[in-house]
Amino acid sequence: MNQDKRTTKRAALKSAKDTTATGKASKGFTDEEKAAMKERAKELKAEAEKADGVSALLAKIAEMPEPDRTMARRLHTIIKASAPALSPKTWYGMPAYANQDGKVVCFFQSAHKFNARYATFGFSDAAKLDEGAMWSTSFALKELTAAEEARISALVKKAVNGINRAR
Repeated sequence: MNQDKRTTKRAALKSAKDTTATGKASKGFTDEEKAAMKERAKELKAEAEKADGVSALLAKIAEMPEPDRTMARRLHTIIKASAPALSPKTWYGMPAYANQDGKVVCFFQSAHKFNARYATFGFSDAAKLDEGAMWSTSFALKELTAAEEARISALVKKAVNGINRAR
């Protein structure tokens, strides 16, 4: 009889895990989120094997469709020139740049990756962009002109150095 109680209890627990508080089945993660998690798992494995971050980043850029590929290559050049201390790597399948502690400072998210109408250049909380009580942490990119390149360069320098040069 104890065996029957345990089996019934397990079935009830399993059933409870498969539903939300409203009783509806959980939809779980989207296909894009699942793909990003798989990419992250690959990245963690590559880091454990001490894979070359630059090679991984350049390979990820090479996989991108145009115009994201050209934009990512240009951003790579700008970031390396603006903050040579940052280390290229991939982060959730996106090109990213980390500080000496291995924390991601900035990243590029292609428009194609999440079916967006624009690419995103963003900063993590490791970036020293603080400006009062509120500041931007990501920017939509449709194209890179000289003006955007100069602004990105200044923001990357500020993110690394904490100096207000972005204005």
